[in-house]
Amino acid sequence: MSENNKLFAEEKIGKLLLRISLPIIMAFLVSELYNMVDTIFVGRNVGAQGIGALVLVFPIQRILLALSVMIAVGTSTAFARANGQNDVEQSRKVVNNGFSLSCLLMISITVIVYFFSEKILLLLGASPQILPYAQEYLSIIIFGATFLSLTVFISDIMVSFGNNKVALISTSIGALINIFLDYIFVVHWEMGIKGAAIATTISQIIGFLYAYYHYVKVKEVYKIPSGLTFNKQVVLPIILVGLSAFVMESDDGILMGVQNHLLFDAVGDNGIIVLGVVSKVYMFLFITMFGMASAMQPIAAYNVGAKNYKRLQSVIKKTSMYAFITSVLLWIIAMVFAPQLMAIFVEDAAIIRESVTAFRIMIAVFPVVSIYYVAIFYLQAMGKAKASIWMSVLKQLMIMLPLAIILVKVFQLGAVGVWLSYPLSDIVASLSAYMLLREEEHKLNSKVKSQTKSARRRLVEVYQ
Repeated sequence: MSENNKLFAEEKIGKLLLRISLPIIMAFLVSELYNMVDTIFVGRNVGAQGIGALVLVFPIQRILLALSVMIAVGTSTAFARANGQNDVEQSRKVVNNGFSLSCLLMISITVIVYFFSEKILLLLGASPQILPYAQEYLSIIIFGATFLSLTVFISDIMVSFGNNKVALISTSIGALINIFLDYIFVVHWEMGIKGAAIATTISQIIGFLYAYYHYVKVKEVYKIPSGLTFNKQVVLPIILVGLSAFVMESDDGILMGVQNHLLFDAVGDNGIIVLGVVSKVYMFLFITMFGMASAMQPIAAYNVGAKNYKRLQSVIKKTSMYAFITSVLLWIIAMVFAPQLMAIFVEDAAIIRESVTAFRIMIAVFPVVSIYYVAIFYLQAMGKAKASIWMSVLKQLMIMLPLAIILVKVFQLGAVGVWLSYPLSDIVASLSAYMLLREEEHKLNSKVKSQTKSARRRLVEVYQ
């Protein structure tokens, strides 16, 4: 652990951020490709109703992923803080309890979703035409939830241990196998949406096996206890710190569940299909800002534990700058090549035109939102659970969701009302995040000045 401590405490911030974030960004990229593959194969071989089914299942998948990220982020942050305080025993307890929580929670949810899949999908707005496809897909992919959750957990923990390659390699293995199996099951054997679900589940299991192999080796080196352990005093802080990450991930699912209803009422199944197409491309734009913010989190958490506030200031500034610049580059590419990107999923010219219009409205001011996600990850690193949760729900649940409902139901803007809610919420949330970070910067300035004065007094005492 000492080598990792030296890295977080002494390495140049810019170099350290790039070193940690690049594998995370690649892992996010591969993960989004992972999610996109089923949509491409299903869209081109099953048709529009198949894409509609994937959109209906997406909120469930997103909430399951959000729970996984909650545990992983909460554990890695608690681990980094304990590590910064050189509390080795606490670090071991945190990792063991986080792994146990992930196992127990996901197994329980798998059983519930499997037996109540039809009721859940109807609640999400499934039409009679799309329901059979959605139920067939969900009843299979739910069995990969535990393996995916543990892979996410192990990947985050390995980053905290200084190994940032496991996340990328395990996800890459899963993605490549998913592509190969999708071709075999969906195209060659013509198994339709069932084949896509089987391919996804098998690839998640294999990706987990790779990650777990490396996790076992780390457990042995750092003497992390085996077996499932559940200590409330350890688990509760993990959940509280990770709650904002859960909200940040799950609000996509909650939002899309409501959007499905709004679009179905306004324009029918076509609205849901367009949402399914644009959402896959939209998610790609987040990879650099998420990667940078994720890389910042363990660095910031370590320096909070070590009380190195001057270095913490530098971490925030560099992360904000890098996240914004890379987001601008992705935004330009997406704006210019929107028609080509939409055509990857569907061949229907009318759907492509509607998707391009929707997408360009959605991402109109996209780069400004990078500061919003930096603020959330910073608050998590500081252990400010309430503030990070509030910031996480602000953009999509407190601003975008009510806006979409008002624009569709009150102003009768139809599908355009849903698309307009994206840039409007981006602007409001980003301004709020900017003001919050300015306030945090003032607090850090005070702490740095206080530390400088204390250091000077000690020097005076030494020379006296």
